Amino acid sequence: MAGWNLLPAYAELSSAFGSLEAVFRLDGERITRDSISDVIRVELAGVHYYVKRYRKAESPLSGCLFRPRVQAEWLNLQRFARWGIPTVDVVAYGLERRFGAFVRGALITRGLENSVDLAAMVAGKDPRLADSAWVDGISRQLAEATRTLHQQSFAHNDLKWRNLLVNDQDTVFFIDCPTGGFWWGPFLRHRIIKDLACLDKVAKYALRRTQRLRFYLQYTGRRRLAVDDKVRVCAVLKYFEGRE
Repeated sequence: MAGWNLLPAYAELSSAFGSLEAVFRLDGERITRDSISDVIRVELAGVHYYVKRYRKAESPLSGCLFRPRVQAEWLNLQRFARWGIPTVDVVAYGLERRFGAFVRGALITRGLENSVDLAAMVAGKDPRLADSAWVDGISRQLAEATRTLHQQSFAHNDLKWRNLLVNDQDTVFFIDCPTGGFWWGPFLRHRIIKDLACLDKVAKYALRRTQRLRFYLQYTGRRRLAVDDKVRVCAVLKYFEGRE
């Protein structure tokens, strides 16, 4: 059985995005491909759309017991929007199951024009990273959005600079979150440390120490580090030791 949802605002795209079958027939610019998924970019009426398609790879048991990655991703993007975190527009989504097991699924998002991910900015030595005022504005947005996630007991689990877009209005957008989820107690604390460590993994090479500390204070909403903050900062700094 297949379930497919094309959002009403994009109903005019039904000829291309109207069904799961049609989406799997689409051709476009290849962005990524692996054994279980591919991402293509298609252009319709001058607008770019990203089509992410997943195919069955797990065992039949895992396909029945666990939520498919594509479903987790569209749910998480919708959560970001509800929580007021800028993200890409979800255009269409759905999946097909057979005898209860996942067979295939897809997610379509609208491309964010005039944007670049933060990792690409570092690789390209974007001059904006040398502008302290610009960095502070981006840092504040990122700190507020990250705090919002964690206050919801939610961890992104892949909060890397490549999954953060900045557009020409200097707005930060969260994208690509198929492994994010809700946690509690010590599990949540560990995942929060992982999220912060993922952010700092590139920041320590691209930003000054004072800028990294300022981000953490913006995240906590405090003016100076408390004792528990110092413990967490140490855990963040040590998280990837021996794994880089």
